[in-house]
Amino acid sequence: MILIALLLMVLSSQHARAATDFSTFAYDQHPGSQLPLTATFRDAGGHDVTLEQVLANRPAILALGYFHCPNLCGLVRDDLMHALTSLDAPETYSLVVLSIDPSETPADARAAQQADAARFEPVMEGHYLTGSAEAVRSVTDAVGFQSRFDAANKQFLHPAGLVFLSRTGVVSSYLLGLGYQPSDVGLGITRAGNGVTARALPILLLCFHYDPATGRYTLAILRVMQLGAAITVMVVAGTVVLALRRERRLR
Repeated sequence: MILIALLLMVLSSQHARAATDFSTFAYDQHPGSQLPLTATFRDAGGHDVTLEQVLANRPAILALGYFHCPNLCGLVRDDLMHALTSLDAPETYSLVVLSIDPSETPADARAAQQADAARFEPVMEGHYLTGSAEAVRSVTDAVGFQSRFDAANKQFLHPAGLVFLSRTGVVSSYLLGLGYQPSDVGLGITRAGNGVTARALPILLLCFHYDPATGRYTLAILRVMQLGAAITVMVVAGTVVLALRRERRLR
């Protein structure tokens, strides 16, 4: 967790050099906030459903993004699905994947749902939802999810992470960034099921990255990997140095 935090802090500092103040797009965590249970969306089958119906009196995992995202949204879902394959009793919680793009349709949700199910068969299918701008905003405001649409590049700038909801649609906790471990996801579900609220370590990882060479925003996955490798080397080297110093003192 410390390694990930350091990595994302470095990445965030690079982003801060751009004209956009990326820090304003971090999750504004609202533990204890109530989601609008009567808000209506459309599921992958084209049926109108409310949040209350989707939750079905179970704790839930809420993944916000959009289905035609060219960058990070698919990785968020993949990471989550990998973690969920290691958890038992998928019938004890709900999975809600909500598009923040009001132009997306149930057909888009269905295509994403089918693609995810094909790769992760042991995992529950979940509820893949689309909705109007007003309905989506009622949810994003409640959980503190901040985004902006760039019309020129046809992409959304938004943070990466998951939100855990109680049985009654109250924000329980957050899991931010990427690299979700089954134990962390399981803990989030357990907390939500017990009605516990908690704040997460503030981490800023954006789905939108500005490339001054091309004038476009794209996810710097390669850069993230390079920074991660560099920090890993530094952490290992520091551990070795401290161990050698301790051994010398003992001698």
